[in-house]
Amino acid sequence: DEIRCYFGETIALYFGFLEYFTFALIPMAIIGIPYYVFAWEDYDKYVMFATFNLLWSTVILEVWKRICAMMTYRWGTLLMKRQFEEPRPGFHGVLGINPVTGREEPVYSSIKRQLRIYLVSVPFVCLCLYFSLYVMMIYFDLEQWALDYHEENKSNFSSLMLFVPSIIYAVVIEIMNRIYRYAAEFLTSWENHRLESSYQNHLILKVLVFNFLNCFASLFYIAFVLFDMKLLRQSLATLLITSQILNQFAESLLPYWLQKRHMKKMKKRVHSLRTDTDLSLVEQVNLEKEMGTYFGTFDDYLELFLQFGYVSLFSCVYPLAAVFAVLNNITEIYSDALKMCRVYKRPFAEPTANIGVWQLAFETMSVISVVTNCILIGMSPQVNALFPDSKMDLILTVALVEVSLASNRVQACVL
Repeated sequence: DEIRCYFGETIALYFGFLEYFTFALIPMAIIGIPYYVFAWEDYDKYVMFATFNLLWSTVILEVWKRICAMMTYRWGTLLMKRQFEEPRPGFHGVLGINPVTGREEPVYSSIKRQLRIYLVSVPFVCLCLYFSLYVMMIYFDLEQWALDYHEENKSNFSSLMLFVPSIIYAVVIEIMNRIYRYAAEFLTSWENHRLESSYQNHLILKVLVFNFLNCFASLFYIAFVLFDMKLLRQSLATLLITSQILNQFAESLLPYWLQKRHMKKMKKRVHSLRTDTDLSLVEQVNLEKEMGTYFGTFDDYLELFLQFGYVSLFSCVYPLAAVFAVLNNITEIYSDALKMCRVYKRPFAEPTANIGVWQLAFETMSVISVVTNCILIGMSPQVNALFPDSKMDLILTVALVEVSLASNRVQACVL
């Protein structure tokens, strides 16, 4: 409530969701610690954890809907609707007459916008997805080289080399995600959307598709093509931990260090003026004037979305994923607060009724996690032992369970 009074509903809902998601991860972390300790090398005992994962990923999003509605009802924005949304500042076009208001305003043909989307943006996204898959295959070549090197030498150094390909790949993923983000922003602006909501929806769709494939394609390949649960656990742990460290450094620590460095230079420049004015006031004004601009909660939600994917999709083979997610989110709360209060200018308050399209993104990831965990359960030796004579019965049973759970999940989201 205090964040809402100072920063507005949009920022307050982000911190509310971050806090809620952190608490929601605690049951997964509590179950994951003993599960990790007592079933470390036995990858066949993940059926119960995967089953709990199914329920957890569905329940927490439905509970969040209720909590979000309670907060926005208290703030008076629950039934807010943007029926008359203003054009976004970057929108441009030839001057024409609005048939509804009769006013003169910029007009841009929707046909031109659709041509730009389907003839330029979509092929570019497909090209980036292909490049991401190509980089993934290079990563698997490096994994094979590291494994062969370890088999030949059998030393402590060769054991450490087994983690090097995953670390390199995790760093490359973060670099590719950030480069693609700039390209996606440029393309979405070039498409010239009239409304800010339309712009944000197209941008989020572009970024989510690429980030999902870039971050999770290798895990799906390892799990369902290579069937290597040990490599899956190693890759998941490396990708999760490395991405969290890089995000904390890039989003908070580096901007804060640059801000402190700039503040020292500014103080020297102000003192060199030798004015009779109050130097503390001049320093504060110049410092706040030179602060960076906060561009919204897009990157913050994206980080939580990828974290939710790592935990909900494959944490049954690496139960400590939720533990590292909780530790990261605890520091994330304070680093985001530091970023908002000390690094960036105070953003304009924006009223909102929910977390917007990110709710749909998290629910889509939840449906995918239902399918993934059902397949992992079907691959386990315990379930295979129930169908010793016919694998077709096993496949049909798993498919039936998947369809039933996924349909129930979609119905719950709609309601």
